[in-house]
Amino acid sequence: MSRGDLVVKYFRQFVIIMFVTCIGEVLHYLLPLPIPASIYGLAVMLVLLMTRAVKLENVGRAADLLVELMPLMFIPAGVGLVASWTDLKCILVPVLVITPAVTVIVMIVTGKTSDWLLSRTESGRETAEVPDGKAYDDE
Repeated sequence: MSRGDLVVKYFRQFVIIMFVTCIGEVLHYLLPLPIPASIYGLAVMLVLLMTRAVKLENVGRAADLLVELMPLMFIPAGVGLVASWTDLKCILVPVLVITPAVTVIVMIVTGKTSDWLLSRTESGRETAEVPDGKAYDDE
């Protein structure tokens, strides 16, 4: 596959992801629920992938790239925390106690949910197998 074809493929995948993100923004605007637009977008993408309206190979490479770039997105948040240090200083102890506790709770709930989902797929339901570990069709 030529470099130009790969660029077009990435662009097409990004367009699909951005379109679903826009749907999430519209849902956030229309529905009077305290749910962030990104969560709506993730839910829409999950439904589209589960119903195979969007196939994994149509968004997978761009999604992998976005996940690899995700740590860069935390830099502005870290700078914001440093900039608001005077406001955070008075609640530092509660934050230092709550953060590890909530982290452990999230890890436990995520692990139990994963175990439950894996046991459901292993108990006779069809699992999506990817040959040779490759889920994309451009190689």
